[in-house]
Amino acid sequence: MKKVRYAVVGTGWISQIAFMPGIPQTGNSEMTAIVSGNRRNAEKLAQFYGIEHIYGYEQYEDMLNSGQVDAVYIALPNSMHADYTIRAAKAGIHALVEKPLAVSVAECEAMIRAADAAGVLLMTAYRLHSEPCTIEAIDIIRRGEIGDPRLFSSVFSFPVKSGNHRLKAEHWGGPLQDIGVYCVNAVRHLFGDEPVEAIAAIASPPDDPRFIEVEETVSATLRFPEGRLGHFVASFGGDDVDQYRVVGTEGQIEVSPGFRLDCAIKLAITRGGTTVEKVFPQYDQFSGQAAYFSDCILKGHKPEPDGGDGLADVAIMRAIEESARTGRPQSISLPRRDRHPVASMARQFPVVERRLML
Repeated sequence: MKKVRYAVVGTGWISQIAFMPGIPQTGNSEMTAIVSGNRRNAEKLAQFYGIEHIYGYEQYEDMLNSGQVDAVYIALPNSMHADYTIRAAKAGIHALVEKPLAVSVAECEAMIRAADAAGVLLMTAYRLHSEPCTIEAIDIIRRGEIGDPRLFSSVFSFPVKSGNHRLKAEHWGGPLQDIGVYCVNAVRHLFGDEPVEAIAAIASPPDDPRFIEVEETVSATLRFPEGRLGHFVASFGGDDVDQYRVVGTEGQIEVSPGFRLDCAIKLAITRGGTTVEKVFPQYDQFSGQAAYFSDCILKGHKPEPDGGDGLADVAIMRAIEESARTGRPQSISLPRRDRHPVASMARQFPVVERRLML
């Protein structure tokens, strides 16, 4: 079987704990290069996973033109996504880019243009789009099992320790960009629509040194067509909470945890006062994500969570930020998407235990 050859660009936490361990079992993907600013760690990872080629960031163009890779997985700080994606596209290399796709709508648009001009695929790394429970939640709503969906609510929080890179404003860090993006993406696909207005507020404790550069908590309400509302809270200061609920006219669903990658997921559907729960096995979500993108590359199919999906979330998050800054609602104007996660995108791989954390 032909395999898509990936270069891992950025060898930080998410690459080490999730992407690199997940690749070997996909069957259609392999890692042939590492691009890193830490040569010593890169050599250890390359030896552990049997990756032949190592490059520094200053050698990125050499790697792109080496003939050794077909795609890049970009797990760099948010502010670097656009540059490294556009350069890959110009070299004819496909790109799987961690979320948020970029730091502005203009950067997202430039990335999409570059990929389209080069005839390569650009996918925003929404791993949950290939996760069976997430897809089942969407299908339940589409089948009308809870009636007309009227309300989405979510709380996603965990306490971040001092010194964590998520607390740096330099690369557009913060709870909205790091974890709120999951809530924004979820409500858009669960409702199958785009919001038209954002109303938001932020808050931080006055004496906590962790929140000098970014806020502790963001709370946002998104107004959707047909009178639907989506509300979420994302926080770096609260206890571990991770769930979302969709309330319809004839029932409701709750998914818990809603967004984490390291445990089984429970979906509860309530109708007529009766709740039925289904626990989905824990799958390796990064194996599933990579296998799906590689299938798209090998078959010439445009991925569902494409650049446009990432752009929409960036536009919404920027509107949320502006509303929080000004204290006024912000209008949002986005084209309605005709593609959402479906059952054919689901991938079921066992959880990988073999990984190297440096």
